Amino acid sequence: MGVKAVSLGVVGIILPILPTTPFLLLATIMFSKSSDRLNYKFQNSKLYKKYLEDFIGKRTMTKKRKWTLLIGVDLILLVSLITLVNPYLRTILVILFLVKHWYFYNYVKTSD
Repeated sequence: MGVKAVSLGVVGIILPILPTTPFLLLATIMFSKSSDRLNYKFQNSKLYKKYLEDFIGKRTMTKKRKWTLLIGVDLILLVSLITLVNPYLRTILVILFLVKHWYFYNYVKTSD
């Protein structure tokens, strides 16, 4: 599962619609729970150091990375919101949208 998450994260680097950071965070979780060797290799990779090291260590992101992530996920949520008919699921998506923005504005610091 961790390898799939890394693969989707790499695709997210190329395609601006697919967010990179959440998939790499998922890979970190998966590798840390499955194998110490894979976790060590992933945490010492260039991909981890470039996209996750500051976020995991200091809870900071660059302004560009933060906005790219927020807008990318917002677009995915918007498409889901438009295509869903169930009002309960739509409400959950709106709450998810609001909580995501609240979290990023209050807990993820912006670095230069």
